[in-house]
This record gives sequence, C-alpha cells and structure tokens, in this order.
Amino acid sequence: MEIRAPVKLDKKTKKLINKIVEGDIAIINHKDIDEIAAHSLVDKKVSAVINCQNSISGRYPNLGPIILAKANIHLYDVIEGDLFNVLDNADIIEIKDNQVIFNDKLVAVLMPMTHEKIKKLLSFAESNIEEELEKFIDNTLSYAHKEKDFILGRLKNPKIKTIIKDKQVLVVVRGQNYREDLSTVLPYIKEEKPILIAVDGGGDALLEFGFIPDIIIGDMDSVSDKCLKLCKEIIVHAYPDGNAPGMERINKLKLEAMIFPAPGTSEDIAMLLAFEEGADLIVAVGTHTNMIDFLEKGRKGMASTFLVRLKVGSKLVDAKGVSKLYRSNIKIKHILWLILASFIPIIVIISISQPIRNLLKLLIIRLRLFLGI
Repeated sequence: MEIRAPVKLDKKTKKLINKIVEGDIAIINHKDIDEIAAHSLVDKKVSAVINCQNSISGRYPNLGPIILAKANIHLYDVIEGDLFNVLDNADIIEIKDNQVIFNDKLVAVLMPMTHEKIKKLLSFAESNIEEELEKFIDNTLSYAHKEKDFILGRLKNPKIKTIIKDKQVLVVVRGQNYREDLSTVLPYIKEEKPILIAVDGGGDALLEFGFIPDIIIGDMDSVSDKCLKLCKEIIVHAYPDGNAPGMERINKLKLEAMIFPAPGTSEDIAMLLAFEEGADLIVAVGTHTNMIDFLEKGRKGMASTFLVRLKVGSKLVDAKGVSKLYRSNIKIKHILWLILASFIPIIVIISISQPIRNLLKLLIIRLRLFLGI
C-alpha cells in the first residue's frame, strides 16, 4: 500500500481536527485513541492516520482504532522517527512499505494497525480492565475528599447575565453519540426552549442543529471561533488557583469572558452553575459518566462528577444514550397503508351521497362522449 498526500499535525487531536481537509494524512500524538477523536478523523475523510504514541496501550479497551479500521482508514503507530520535529503542516510525504518518505529520505518506520493487530491488543486490554477499575475507584475516593467543596457549596460562582432561575437548562457536551442524542431531544428543545449551556465543543454541536448557546463553559480548546463569537456569554474554566490558560484565546479574539476557578471537569461546573442559579430542570446530553469515558479523557478518577451528580441529582435528567432507547421504526409499507386507509372515508362518502354520485355519473357520460364510446 502506497499513500502520498500532504500532512497535518498537532499533538492535540481536537485541535488538529480544525486544520484537516479531505485527503490529508493526520499525524497525531494520541495515546489510546478514543471514539470521539476517531469519529472526527473519519468525518474529515483523512487518507491515513500516523500516531506517534501507542494507539492501544493495553490499559483499557479503547475503541478508536477499530472505528478507523471499519472506515477503511489506514492507521499506523510510529516505531522509529520523530515526525513532529521533521515535518510541517502541508508537507507532502509518502507512506511506502511501512516507511515514511519525505524529500526522498526515510524519516520514520511504522507499524500498521491491521484489524488482526487491533483485535489482539483489545483482547489483551480487556484482561486488564479489572486492575484498571481498582485503580480508578481508589483515585475517585481519594480525590472525592479533596474536591468535596462541590457538595458543600464553597465555590464562588461567576455572576452571569443569563437568567436561569426556575427555567429548564440543557447542558450539551460533545461526547459519544451526541449527534444522535441531540436529534432525539430536538422536539424538547423547540417546545420548552431551555437555556442552552455548551461545554467547549458542545457549542459547535448546537450550531450543527441551528441553535446558538446561551453560555459556553470550558477551557476553550475545542470550540470554534465562530461559536465563541456567536454565543451570549463565555465562562473560562480555570484551575483552583485561578490560572486560566483559555483566557489567552479569548483575549486574542477580543471577546469578554468570566473565569470560574474550580476542580473537576467543565461539564461538572456547567451542571453545578445551573443548579446554583436555581434551574428547574437540568437535561444533559453527551456527558461522560463511566470509567472508559474518563480514561479516554486522560482522567484517573471521577470524583468531581460523582459529587456533582450527588448534589444535582434531584434536578438532573441524563439524556446520554437516549437515541438508543427509542428509534422510530416507520417503514414504507406503513405509509402506503396509511394512504390507502385515507381513501376509505372518501369511498364511504361517495357511496352514501346522492349529489356526488350524480356528479360522478355526469363525469363518466362526458368522458364517454369525448372518447366516442
């Protein structure tokens, strides 16, 4: 297999997605490729993916590589070579005999991640899941004590302009199956018109469906400039000490934003903000709720999420996976039967209405005269 194409590279896959065009070779530095990253690469129709980390480390069964394989996108792990120090965006390379050739020079040796290789590594990862789960539980319990301020209400919420009190709130995270789940709750959004809080890339998820977020919360590393400029309020998630790296981007765009120093994830503080502002109901789409979700995000526990859900649980409806709960099963034959059924009352009316019967007879006579029969 020989592939020749320009490259796009970034050590953060979610930033790389915004640079890629169809046919590019994506060069990433992504240990344990997750489902969201894989789906994003598939959507961009890349010709190949070269990973400078282990696509499957064996810690847990991450499904990103199998998604790429099913989409017939060639995935390679780098065995030798430092592509980030050799290549720049738009450089044209050739992948030949599991080697990367640039300017007629060998710059890296690759290992193809075939279907068989991926299945073997995933099987090994499955055997490690119990050990990883034990570590995950220990970390969760350990950090729960440190992050208990989520429950005790000692965090200082930013003063927002959006009025949330006694209103319903939809929190959107660009997590697994977010498109399908958003499609399912569209009638709810149109009818109830909830306050829309997007977590980073969740803002672009809302834009896909024609909605502008009222508030965007996050570290600003996976939301588009367009979405930031359209949304009504921006809250930058900062570290507990107040350091907010995301503000650099906001300042470059000459936008206004508030800072929310807090431990945990951005989706946690989005729910917490809605709760503290007096939301009547909080509906969440695309959130991260299980061990695999958090391991894919590079987190070793879920203390903050556990604590926040304990606090807001009475008002929280988690719509993640709702698209799989019910799927419309309307078939063509059902529509045909419906059309056929609609003729029944017409036939009945014609059969019992003398004026209509006379009119039909007149039409038949005129038709026969016209045809000469």
